[in-house]
This record gives sequence, structure tokens and C-alpha cells, in this order.
Amino acid sequence: MGQLKIRNMEEFASISGISRPTVSKYFNDPDSVRTSTRAKIEAALKKYDYQPNVFAMNQNRRTTKNIGIVVPNLADPFFSEIGRRVELACIKAGYSPILLSSHGSPDMERENLHSLRSLKPAGVLLAPFGRMSDKDAVQAFDEDFPLVLFDANMNDIGQAFVGTDNSQSVGLIVEYLCRSGEAPCFFEMKSPTNPNANKRHQAYVDSMERHGFEPRIFQADGDGWDFEEIGCIEGGRLLSSKAFNTNTILCSNDRLAIGMLSAAYGLGLQVGHGAGCDLRIAGHDDHPFSRFTCPPLTTIAQDYEAIANRAVDELFGMLEKEERLSDRTETTFEGRLVMRDSA
Repeated sequence: MGQLKIRNMEEFASISGISRPTVSKYFNDPDSVRTSTRAKIEAALKKYDYQPNVFAMNQNRRTTKNIGIVVPNLADPFFSEIGRRVELACIKAGYSPILLSSHGSPDMERENLHSLRSLKPAGVLLAPFGRMSDKDAVQAFDEDFPLVLFDANMNDIGQAFVGTDNSQSVGLIVEYLCRSGEAPCFFEMKSPTNPNANKRHQAYVDSMERHGFEPRIFQADGDGWDFEEIGCIEGGRLLSSKAFNTNTILCSNDRLAIGMLSAAYGLGLQVGHGAGCDLRIAGHDDHPFSRFTCPPLTTIAQDYEAIANRAVDELFGMLEKEERLSDRTETTFEGRLVMRDSA
């Protein structure tokens, strides 16, 4: 027969003949129990090859039902919407969500993680800044708490990642724009705040080359989260100077596209795919306001609900098993083309 598999600390305490509080006390501080008790526990550890649950050991935090949710900026309707869905999924499962915004600041992200430590969360769902995040701080948090990343990935950090397949989604909208009119150029931030922007850049290049077109990329000066303002000012500058050598512009995200729509309106340009239109504009994300722009914005819809539910399921799976996942998982969902009047 194979060796008995011990699943949690309760089972280990029972089979070793030692009380659960004493076992817990040992794992928190081996010197806090009597020498004879410590020897008995260590002999049982060796005999059954049991690895204690690092999550349960840390400050007895699993006595709480708190789930931390940290997003880059709740003022951004995208993160407000996906944060809301994650929050509702936690409530439905009987947990108490604590939704925090980093307000566009990586320093605030670090402070949010520090604050969550004192609340002893059962686990945390983090939409990180990515390359702008304090990697050491996120790594340290990951070592002490169940952590699932969503929206933006940080390789090898977090027990799981859930997001959108940017290669598929950008490829889908590039294919549509190429077959329905002129091949698109790509309008993006010169210094993107989110690692998804870099993935979309590369996906655009790859898709254009697959279709036999030369990629044409235009970058906007500016940083931060004022995407609409940057899209309007920089987009207007490029439109005024007739920099675009195609009448089709694919923006890296919907908020840049909304700014571009405003710039086009100010210049008296007709946006759409009908007769007499000067310009086609498309975006990515299906921003909650994109259906209400003038004209309504053609875009890629991310599956907010699937991302939120899967991220929550990954976290709760860890909590139920009381152990780290043996392998880090990455799950991405395909985007859906939403054709509206702008392109």
C-alpha cells in the first residue's frame, strides 16, 4: 500500500496523537512546545512526509473570511466593472470582500498589500500594474498569502493568473478591419501603464504580417490614466497633420479611442463605415461607455464575468485544499468582436 496522504493540519494532529492547538503552536514557533512534544511532532513529520500548509500557519489568518481585491484604478470603468463582478462573486460564496484602488500609483499598490496584511485576509485577488509594480513586495505577499492575479500577468508570481487572450482578440479585430476596409494602423501610448498594451502591440504586428500588410504604429506622448485626454490631444495632432496613411485606426484600448473620436469630431471628420465617412476608429475592451459614444465604438468585448468567476474559483480552490497549487496556472479567455457604427 502507498504512504498515507495527509491533507491538512487536523489530519496530521489526529494521526500523530497530538492536539491540533499544540501542532499549530509548534508550526508557529517550534521552541514554544516542550522538548519531548517537539521530538514527537518532528518524528511524525518525517514518518508521514507531511508539509504544513503555509497559508494556515501565517498569523492564523484563515479565521477571517476577508478577501482582498486590489485594482489599479477604480476611476477607470473597466476596473470598476470587473472589480464589481469579483466582489459579487466573493459575496455569493460567503466571503467579505475588501475592494481597494491603487489610484494609478504603484506605491499605493504596495501600501494596499501592506494594509491587507493587518486584516488577515483568507486570500487576495490582485490586478497588478505589472512591470510598474514593486515586484519584491508582490513576491513577498505571494509567499505569505494565497494570491491570484487577474487582468495583468506577472510571470512566476501568484498561484494563478486569469485574463484575456490578447493575441486572439487583437487578431480578431485586425482581421475584421482588413476585410471590411483599409488595413488599420495602430494607435497606442508611448509609455503604457499596463502590460496588456505590450501584448496588444505585438499581436497587432503579428496579425498584420499574417495578412500581408506592413504594421503602421503611432505612439502618443503622455503617461498616467488620462487616456481620453491623451487620445484627444495626441490623436488630434496626428489627424491634423494627416500623419495616418490609412483611414482606419485601431486604438490599443477603448479610452484612447474615445479621445480619438472627440478629436475627429472637433476637426469636422465623419467617423463610420458608411458612404461619405472620412475615418474608421476601433478599440479594445468594450468599455462600459463605448456603446454610447457618437458613433458607437466598434471594439473587442472582454468576458468580464468569466474572468471574475475563474479568478475567484482559483482562489477558493486553494482555500478549500489548504495548500498551494502544485503548478501555477494561467487561464485566458477569448475576446468577442462587437461591430458598431464607428468601423
